[in-house]
Amino acid sequence: MALAQDIVKNVSSESPGDIALFVPFPFIETVQNICGDKISIGAEMCTPQDSGAFTGGISAQMLKSIGVEWVLAGHSERRTINAEDDYEINAQCLKLIENDMSVMLCIGETLDEYESDLAGAVCETQLKKALNNISKEEMSRVAIAYEPVWAIGTGKVATPEIAQDVHAKCRAILALIYDQETADSTRILYGGSVSPDSVDGLMSKPDIDGALVGGASLSAESFSRIINFEVRKEGRIRRLKNKIKAIF
Repeated sequence: MALAQDIVKNVSSESPGDIALFVPFPFIETVQNICGDKISIGAEMCTPQDSGAFTGGISAQMLKSIGVEWVLAGHSERRTINAEDDYEINAQCLKLIENDMSVMLCIGETLDEYESDLAGAVCETQLKKALNNISKEEMSRVAIAYEPVWAIGTGKVATPEIAQDVHAKCRAILALIYDQETADSTRILYGGSVSPDSVDGLMSKPDIDGALVGGASLSAESFSRIINFEVRKEGRIRRLKNKIKAIF
């Protein structure tokens, strides 16, 4: 657990945002003990069922019983490898909220969809289906992570301008589903090969509220640099205090 220990050393009251570590199930308790109250602990997934014959499944109630606060839902790898569709993802979100937990809802388009100028349409469909029956009040327990599938683990990263454009579209979709107040208060993170070199540019954009970090999180040095990103545009983000970075 040297990685968690090194990350904690680099978190201070000056770090500009909230931090959550999304941890594989076997290591959750150990990482909780290392992090204490400095960092929130999340899980990489959960099943929507409370009980039953679901060998290998981990319920929201199980995770809550050990102090897990956040859970990922809709990650592109779960969508593709495990064939989780929007209805399954919606059921997970509803179950987490029912248990007073928070959900990091992942959305995003494939390379073919991006090249066909369908990023906004794909995100709209995924948002509307995943957020079905989630009330305006319950949205305080939801953060959105826009992760273009073509940028995950490929070394490719959407430019700050591309990411900002999709984030702005997602916020507009939330305003249509709920209202502008809910859209403005919902945290929308960018995920997709975020690195120490790209984080400052991404964080400079008004609708990007944080980062869902993948490969760069495996290095304490790289992740710590991302945690302590530099805000270079004076007064540029109205939601700065609500930023959240995540590692999984």
